[in-house]
Amino acid sequence: MTKTQIAFRPKKANSGGTRMYQPESVKLYVKPVCGWCRQAEHWLSSQGIEFETVDVIEDPEAFEEMERLSGQTLAPVIAVDGQVLADFGARELVVFWEGLGK
Repeated sequence: MTKTQIAFRPKKANSGGTRMYQPESVKLYVKPVCGWCRQAEHWLSSQGIEFETVDVIEDPEAFEEMERLSGQTLAPVIAVDGQVLADFGARELVVFWEGLGK
C-alpha cells in the first residue's frame, strides 16, 4: 500500500456507547479529484452526519470563502459550527470530531 492509498475503515456511529457530536451546521469544501475529500464525505455519511458539500473548483466564490476560513488553498476544509479543520485526512477528521462539543 503506497502512502497515498491509506486504508480507511470508519467506526460505526456511536461505537463504544459514546454519543457522537450532533452539529447545527457542517460545510465541507472539496475539490473534484481529491482522495482526502472523498474520505471525508464517506466518514461523515457513515456517521449519519448531514453536511453540505461545496466544490471549490466549480464555484470561485466558495474557493475564496474556503481560503478566508482556512488561510490556505488546500482541500478538504470543513467548517462545523464555527470550528474549522483544513487540509486533513480521515484520521485527523475523527480526532477533530471527537474534540467538538467538549
